[in-house]
Amino acid sequence: MKEKELISIIKTTLNSSYIGDDCAHLEDFGIVVTQDSLVEDVHFSLDFITPYQLGYKSVMVNLSDIAASGAEPKYLTISLSLPTNIKTSFVEDFYKGAKEACKMDAQIVGGDITGADKVFISVCAIGSTKNRNISSRKNAQIGQKIIIKGNHGSSIVGLNNLINDKLSNNEFTTAHLLPQAQIDFGKEVGTKVREKYAMMDTSDGLMDALSTIANESNVLLEIDFDKIPHSKNIEDIEGWQNFVLFGGEDYGIVATIPQEIACDGVVIGEIKKGLGVDIKIDGQIQHYTKQQVEENCFNHFKKEK
Repeated sequence: MKEKELISIIKTTLNSSYIGDDCAHLEDFGIVVTQDSLVEDVHFSLDFITPYQLGYKSVMVNLSDIAASGAEPKYLTISLSLPTNIKTSFVEDFYKGAKEACKMDAQIVGGDITGADKVFISVCAIGSTKNRNISSRKNAQIGQKIIIKGNHGSSIVGLNNLINDKLSNNEFTTAHLLPQAQIDFGKEVGTKVREKYAMMDTSDGLMDALSTIANESNVLLEIDFDKIPHSKNIEDIEGWQNFVLFGGEDYGIVATIPQEIACDGVVIGEIKKGLGVDIKIDGQIQHYTKQQVEENCFNHFKKEK
C-alpha cells in the first residue's frame, strides 16, 4: 500500500479537481489549504526528538507546502492527540516550538486536543493567494529551467545518525529535527512568475518531486546532479548520492520557471520533450521512470523506527 495509490483512489472516488497538489487552491476564497499529519513511530520517535523540536517541525512541514504553492502562509490550526501519561510540560514545549516556527510568517489560531494511544499531530495551514501566481505540478512548460533551493540529503543522514545513537548536535541532525521551509523562495517565485509553472517541496525526496512534476506535466526533466545543492560533508558518507536524490524531509523547493526570470536558487536543469527524469551523474545519463522513483522513495505506511 502506497500513499500515491490511495490519493488516486480518493481523487477518483470524490471526482475532485482540487485533489492532486499538496495545497488545494480555493480561488473563490483567495486561499490555498493544506493538511499534514505526523504519527509517533511512523514519522518520529520521542527517543530522538524533543517536544519543542516536534512542535517546530510540525509547523514547518505545513509552511513548506504553502511556500511551494507560491502562496503567503497566514494561519494554522493544530490537532494534538496524546497518551494519558504525557506531562503538561510536553504540551507547553510543543507549542513553544510551534510558535517559534511561525515567527512573523503565520499564526496558530486554533485546533483540537484529544486522547490517543500514541502522539498524533495533524496541522492544517492556510495561505493567501493575493498578488501571487499559484503553482501546480501539472504546469511545467517545455523550455523552462529547473531551479532548486535548499540542501538535499542532510535530513536522511541526520535520521540515520539518530537511529544509530550518533546523537551529536551536528548539521545533519539539525537538518532533520529543525528543518527550514523555503518561504522567501516560494514568495519570490510566486510573485515574479506570471505564466504557468510547476513547484513542489522536496519533503518526500528530491526525486519524488522531480518525477511527480515530470509525470503530471507529461514532460522530461533533464538534471545535472553536480549542480544539486548539498552539504560538502555528505560526500564523505557511503551512498551519499542516493541520499541526495531519494532522502526525504529536506523541505527544499524545486520549481520550473521561464529562462529569463532570475530567482535566488540554483539552476539544475531544463524541461524537455519526453517523459520522466534524466540525471547526468558521473558522466552518464541515467533515466528514471515513475515506477523506478516510487520504488526508492519514502513510504508513509512503512515504520521507520
